[in-house]
Amino acid sequence: MSVEQYYNMCCRYKGRAVQIRTHDGRMHRGVIRHVSNNRVYLHPIDATRNLGGFSYPFGYGYGYGGFGAGIALGAIATLALIPFFFW
Repeated sequence: MSVEQYYNMCCRYKGRAVQIRTHDGRMHRGVIRHVSNNRVYLHPIDATRNLGGFSYPFGYGYGYGGFGAGIALGAIATLALIPFFFW
């Protein structure tokens, strides 16, 4: 896929939980918060979260402006939606 196709796909899936694999083999799971011309910003999904405790509001404290980890669109090898039962 081209960078433009990944950009359009990321825009379409904004606000949804995704799993992104980059060309170097790294896996990123999170909710797409923002898409720029060359990056997609994910709010990470914490696999070890405590559902019964206190936590920060969703989107607070993760990276610049609360967007989370930025991944270059050109580094994406695959992008897939994560079903809600992973939450």
